[in-house]
Amino acid sequence: MTILVDQNTRVICQGITGRAGTHYSSVMLEYGTRVVGGVRPGKGGSHHLNLPVFDTVATAMTETGANASMVFVPPDRAANAMIEAIEAEMPLVVALTERVPVRDMMRVRDALKHGSTILVGPNSQGILAPGVCKIGVMATGNARRGNVGILSRSASLTSEVIAQLSDAGLGQSTTVGIGGDAIHGLSMRACFELFLADPDTHGVIAIGEIGGTDEEELAEIIAAAKPKIPVVALIVGQYAPAERRMGHAGAIAGNAGADAKSKIRALSEAGVIIAESPHLVGETMHRALTVAA
Repeated sequence: MTILVDQNTRVICQGITGRAGTHYSSVMLEYGTRVVGGVRPGKGGSHHLNLPVFDTVATAMTETGANASMVFVPPDRAANAMIEAIEAEMPLVVALTERVPVRDMMRVRDALKHGSTILVGPNSQGILAPGVCKIGVMATGNARRGNVGILSRSASLTSEVIAQLSDAGLGQSTTVGIGGDAIHGLSMRACFELFLADPDTHGVIAIGEIGGTDEEELAEIIAAAKPKIPVVALIVGQYAPAERRMGHAGAIAGNAGADAKSKIRALSEAGVIIAESPHLVGETMHRALTVAA
């Protein structure tokens, strides 16, 4: 099994006629993802990439049976696009847009409280179930089908870890980029709970960084659930200076508990295996799965 997506996922692209929307929709179609249409206000009734284009998400859902949307809308309009999909009761929304204003994301977060939509992102690399479904911008050359779930705040580190796992003979069940912004949808904790409910995920890798409380909340659920599958974590930013943003909008250690050492301590105390270096994540999971077997 997979989480969030499967072979029945039908995707529309909000912003399909833009450069990024066009490119990545094409790549996803080539991968085998069932992209069934797009949304661009004012262009309803036209076609793009041989797919129908609609003025609204609600119309696209009615006409295509779409159950997932990806957002490739510029930052100043991305929140409105997410909210439109939430209000249309789209089950899954994956927001790839970077630099969405924090104030706008507060509106999105409020909209999520009144619906059942699962939002992944923004500033996410997307979701990948190798050989099944890809929604996002990630490379797929090193990915292979398997039983290790990955939840991550970092796109580049996710690619590195996937390559390490595949080299070690370990495939991935699903890879989820929750996004690197301070305010985002699906949390590490909620994503981990989905992996726990998946019988085909035999181990989970969590890739975290400084800033926010996602890793601490993940530690809490792991300590409470005492999962039987191994959990490996990589937390980067141990030498990052305080009060300085490091790459991602949410990667800033500006308050107690937001630094890397505090996150590592919380996860370690919860029973998580800490990878000592980014290049050792695959090896660490391989060893953990061997011991668990």
